[in-house]
Amino acid sequence: MYQLNIAAMAGCTQALGPGLRAVVWVQGCPLNCPGCLAPDWIPFVPATPMTPEKILEGLDLDRISGMTFSGGEPMSQAGGLAALARLARQKKGLDLICFTGYRYERLLKNPPNRGVPELLAEVDVLIDGPFIQSLNDSVGLRGSANQRVIHLTSRLREYDFESNARKVEITVRDGELALIGIPTPDILSAMSKVNVDIERIE
Repeated sequence: MYQLNIAAMAGCTQALGPGLRAVVWVQGCPLNCPGCLAPDWIPFVPATPMTPEKILEGLDLDRISGMTFSGGEPMSQAGGLAALARLARQKKGLDLICFTGYRYERLLKNPPNRGVPELLAEVDVLIDGPFIQSLNDSVGLRGSANQRVIHLTSRLREYDFESNARKVEITVRDGELALIGIPTPDILSAMSKVNVDIERIE
């Protein structure tokens, strides 16, 4: 049985893909991109341990149309996320978007762990490549312009990942404000000026 190390979850959001989506952010990333939008989720430290079955219990499948995986680095927990995707799709035909700091070619030729092929087999849209802070152009559903939107299936081809305006949702988690989505530099600057503690979530 898989045990995922979960940094955070959102049961229903419109900020990380088309329609209403559930989002799962995993804890831990080996890439350490400078200026990462979620630096607290880089260390491989214990967060919230959850099985795919337990995660699925918390999702309102009747309400959502898709799921998004981010982090952290999803490929570091690929086998467990693949199991979660399969379980969810047994109940409903959800589409799946996955962010990764790895390039797609690297994942195919030299995957960082054995579960990567399983996860790629479930993903409809892969957004790949490391975050480069200087290339954050404030456009599209990716953190920086070097990242690619790769359609692994025919699903979601009608959605404009490249040039749609970014959406950000502000929620309160454990008494702190949290941004769900990919904030533009202007949003990050504005929030810092009001001196609030923001948990930045991609």
